Amino acid sequence: MFEAGGTPRAALTLQLGSYAGFVGAHWWNLQDAALHCESEVHEQERKVCPDVLYRAGRTLSRQETYTPRLILMDLKGSLNSLKQEECLYGDMKIDTAVAWQGNLMTHQEDPPAKNLFLQDLSKLEGGMSSDGDFSPRALPLSKDVSQLPTQLHVSQKGHQLEGSVRVWSDYLRVHLHPRSIFMIHQYNDDGESSQLEAFGQGESLLHDPTYLEELEDRLHFYVEECDYLQGFQILCDLNNGFSGVGAKVTELLHDEYSGRGILTWGLTPVIDNVGVSWKDFYRLMNTVLGIVHLSSHSSLFCPLSLNGSLGLKPEAPVTLPYVHYDASLNYHSSAILATALDTLSAPYRVHSSQFSMVQLADAFNSSGRKVVAAGAAVPFPMAYGQSLPDALCSYQLAVPWTPLSSCGEQKDSCFAQSVVLRGIGKENHISNLPPGSQPKSALHVCETGEEVLGSYLHAQCPGTFSTSYLLQDPCKVLAPYPQFFSALLNKQGFLLDKLPSCATAVESIPVLTALQSSPTLHSALYSLYKELHQVDVRRWASFFSAGIELYDFQEALHELRTLSQCYKTSSELDESDSD
Repeated sequence: MFEAGGTPRAALTLQLGSYAGFVGAHWWNLQDAALHCESEVHEQERKVCPDVLYRAGRTLSRQETYTPRLILMDLKGSLNSLKQEECLYGDMKIDTAVAWQGNLMTHQEDPPAKNLFLQDLSKLEGGMSSDGDFSPRALPLSKDVSQLPTQLHVSQKGHQLEGSVRVWSDYLRVHLHPRSIFMIHQYNDDGESSQLEAFGQGESLLHDPTYLEELEDRLHFYVEECDYLQGFQILCDLNNGFSGVGAKVTELLHDEYSGRGILTWGLTPVIDNVGVSWKDFYRLMNTVLGIVHLSSHSSLFCPLSLNGSLGLKPEAPVTLPYVHYDASLNYHSSAILATALDTLSAPYRVHSSQFSMVQLADAFNSSGRKVVAAGAAVPFPMAYGQSLPDALCSYQLAVPWTPLSSCGEQKDSCFAQSVVLRGIGKENHISNLPPGSQPKSALHVCETGEEVLGSYLHAQCPGTFSTSYLLQDPCKVLAPYPQFFSALLNKQGFLLDKLPSCATAVESIPVLTALQSSPTLHSALYSLYKELHQVDVRRWASFFSAGIELYDFQEALHELRTLSQCYKTSSELDESDSD
């Protein structure tokens, strides 16, 4: 992960849309939790390099800061109590003299109310709370974690936010740089009017020189300060007009920063299946256009959603054995996706990795396969004290992860895959059989944890190009992460053999993820094509009046079909005559 001289390969994150904001808020909270727990981890075990995602800086008062290298775009109303210019660097606005000499009347609107979690953070901005606990936000935001006190357990304070979260900023616990927040004021985050609901509307935004120049200025600010930029990771709403914004953003990055990686994650919240309306057709058309354009301009594109499918009538959301989440809450569903993303992205963020974003994408890109599917075990089900070979052997007939790309269960071997397992202590990597014991399987004779995981993947997907990573540090799920875990999990996220006498908060979990170029993408992409190919989309004239031409849409539909064919296996029947 480092160039000569020890310079980390930096990545710039872009978040485009409301649901991207929900996922992003959890994502940055997870980074913050890991960053402030690093002092508890031995130097040699620190695997993920925070400098890939974070930038060091100074405030006007010369205070050192360490903030996300981030540009986020969202609509008016999404910030709630968060200031657009943030508070870390003070108020960036310059007071101007008032020329009017007559009487002035000032109308002041009450600031939005903060929930209890944000109130606690606000109280701690200056230091310690009344009960003696520290908050990472209350401390100088320096990258030097050795200066941090070890008592950071305000993160464990119980906050039930399910009833108080309306927008993603209601639970964001990190400070952002003033150049991060990029608001679109001509559309509203909620309500029935002025919605960014069509792909063409999103594309048109970046045809406006005002928005385009502002975006380019922010890109230059972050890019030019990087000694080495490996690329961009983009979190983009797929179901609304932000798919059009993402299409133009990725096109701009592809043209302006040739040779840099562009990894795009297309996000869709859980959709209510209560009948088909014009909104469902809009959603599906945005999704199709987004997949085609985002994958075209990205090095790699991965849809992420808990929906069973993304069609007009989505299948029921996936279930996770040890997570009891409320599918109707974006606060819940986005936490799961952010947790998966945190581990999926590890190959281009760890210290020891030889993979950059471009190299990771190249491993999947053969035969035009630029779309990949994700799966995750959140948490990875492993009993307390169990060995990794024993845990994996219980999945001989099925993969241990749940699909998170609305493509259905994996039934065949995939073309290529990148698998990451984190949170398993080194003492549990191998079986440690007593001398003379008969091994239960080939996994039980492996001498390292990496060998165990690699052998398991080879047995599951023989002939598949696989890369695997085994990281010891777990995923820290501190407040305001939802406590929606099974009571059978202990504090470290491992399975207990019986229910405990008293409930305990889960503070960290082991996670297993897989990024795959899979034949399941053929049927998933082709089904989206068929649903729109069979209807007269001219019925939704307002969708096309927003900026996209009917011919361009039909061309995109044809490209989606072509893309789906890249994932066909030789055993599948030719579906070209079924239209």
